[in-house]
Amino acid sequence: MSVRKLYPMYKWISDLFPFHRSLVSKENLKTLNYLKKINHNLKIKYFNSGKKVFDWVIPDEWVISEAYFLDKNKKKYCNFKNNNLHILQYSAPINKTLSKEELLKNLYSIPEQPNAIPYVTSFYKKNWGFCIQDKIKKKLPSGKYKVLIKSNFKKGKMYFGEIFKKGKLKKEVFFSTYICHPSMANNELSGPALNIAISKYLNKNYNKSNFSYRFAFIPETIGSISYIHKNKNKMKKNIIAGFNCSCVGDNGFYSHTSSRVENSLADRALKASLIGKKIKKYSFLERGSDERQYCSPGIDLPVCGFSRSRFGSYKEYHTSLDNLDFVSQKGLTNSYIVLKNIIDAFEFGLYPKTKYLCEPKLDKRGLYNFVSFKKNYGTKIVKDYMDILAYSDGKISIFDIAIKLNKNLYKVVQSLKTLKEKGLII
Repeated sequence: MSVRKLYPMYKWISDLFPFHRSLVSKENLKTLNYLKKINHNLKIKYFNSGKKVFDWVIPDEWVISEAYFLDKNKKKYCNFKNNNLHILQYSAPINKTLSKEELLKNLYSIPEQPNAIPYVTSFYKKNWGFCIQDKIKKKLPSGKYKVLIKSNFKKGKMYFGEIFKKGKLKKEVFFSTYICHPSMANNELSGPALNIAISKYLNKNYNKSNFSYRFAFIPETIGSISYIHKNKNKMKKNIIAGFNCSCVGDNGFYSHTSSRVENSLADRALKASLIGKKIKKYSFLERGSDERQYCSPGIDLPVCGFSRSRFGSYKEYHTSLDNLDFVSQKGLTNSYIVLKNIIDAFEFGLYPKTKYLCEPKLDKRGLYNFVSFKKNYGTKIVKDYMDILAYSDGKISIFDIAIKLNKNLYKVVQSLKTLKEKGLII
């Protein structure tokens, strides 16, 4: 059965798209409950609002039921119930009549994208506002406006999801993504869909895995900070490679944001799995998601960022145009294959080692023609086998071998599997 049929990631995104997720919201819990139905091993946990985590404090729960404004003819604009991006996220309540000039101070639009509703937040300072298409904003009539936002703040729970798959080794491979954005398909939901699919792949194909695997589904920034605050000791001790997954559902170039040390095992794993693909490489100076927290001084986790069209690099980013038309099952599946190949490499054996001193005799194992002449001496497949064996010393990682040979990780793993079947690799 194909990946496409096994893991309908696009459908999952479609189902989750309407939920009004935020930092501390029961819609996050609904999202996690949905993901738990896909993988029952997902544990739903929470941090209480008001909890201090390093230099931050987890905010209160934001509850909103209604939001819009009316012109003098009672025409309704920015109805929250029609699109949850219409509200400035974490808006305080208001019920007032304002002049157009007063209202405009609290309207957010993008003149360069007149059809887009922007995603705008004010998480840590009380404010209010609406997000509106610029083409509509420009046509607002003069006069007074009735402004209504029914919202409140209360002590609540910041929910997050965690999957931990214990392997034979304590050393962990880590996958992180976030669950805090409302109604954005690529920037928000592609990461959770991909990572829950990868966790399913692990369960199906590596019931007794060599390495341990950790998955975190958390609100961005404050969620990762809280997660690190709780788990930093075991994470620092055990995580050998980590991948922060965001914006992985479109059909654009693949993107690799380096960890702070730039050449971690995770960086090399992702580089090896992306050989032969169209890639945009970003330095840690161009970071923007939770790799910021995982790689921060004193935490120092080997985590890099994996995306397709990376956050901030596509015009639909943080707008209503990042919708279900912007992502595809094909884009998601191709991202899935990148991570799947990394897992297969870890599970094959991180440091392959040849069994023999000097070059082994390939012909008696059916890997080389007994008759050697210039037309078959050094054929590509034979050379690939010999090159892989030449670097399989038990010290060079499988990812570094792929990079050295400029050969996609998948093909290196397949060749190593053949060599192992023939008794040439330990």
